[in-house]
Amino acid sequence: MSIRTEVREGIATVTLERPEKLNALDLDDARELTATWRAFRADPDVRAAVVTGSGTKAFCTGIDRAAVVGGEIGQPPSPYAIEDPLLSIGPKANDLWIPVLAAVEGMACGGAFYLLGEAEFLIASEEAVFFDPHTTYGMVSAYEAIGMSQRMPFGEVARMSLMGTAERISARRAYETGLVSEVTPVGGTLEAALRCATVLASYPPEAVQGTVRAVWAAKEGARAQAMAQAPQLIALGNLPPERQGELFTGRAGRASAPRVR
Repeated sequence: MSIRTEVREGIATVTLERPEKLNALDLDDARELTATWRAFRADPDVRAAVVTGSGTKAFCTGIDRAAVVGGEIGQPPSPYAIEDPLLSIGPKANDLWIPVLAAVEGMACGGAFYLLGEAEFLIASEEAVFFDPHTTYGMVSAYEAIGMSQRMPFGEVARMSLMGTAERISARRAYETGLVSEVTPVGGTLEAALRCATVLASYPPEAVQGTVRAVWAAKEGARAQAMAQAPQLIALGNLPPERQGELFTGRAGRASAPRVR
């Protein structure tokens, strides 16, 4: 497994440990994240959590392409069903209501938004960048775009989701638009997130979790309705996996440098 969990003084630190893969997640990692959040539900000693990636090059770059393009994940033929191994990797998907903070160093893209979209707030380093590569490779950005639309202005999430790999959002722009609540020097995000988590863990947990639930309740209806449409949109808009793979491998040698804004 590539998920490391450490609990100290009421705070769980969950670290994605595949720096050689830019902390991309394989199927075992996805299952381990689900098990991790569910275990915290049953542990009264865990009162806050921080999720981060190993190293400073990437927080997470989504699903390991080898697990998808290689054919291990296929899609059902019905537009009313979807096979997505990342749907349950976030804390809210597992009914966990302790506050979860994200410490983002380097790249955060694609499937990383399943985690970022379910954190209470994000802290990013000054060299962090955010982007969504789906459209570039013939895939619909549905769950990712829906999740991030709860955190970003409409125009910003639309541009990020549509522009694919051509653009990246800088930490500065992410802070300006409210996606990120604090920007730190490189390597400083975990310390800043743990500082906030220490405060949260010191408060009465019922009050903290009730407040987390109240904040999410304010947008849950719209989010649930949008998520219900995602399987059909993905089924209709995704290219077949072999065509996605051709775009992914074919672009590697000729991709131009993305614009960072």
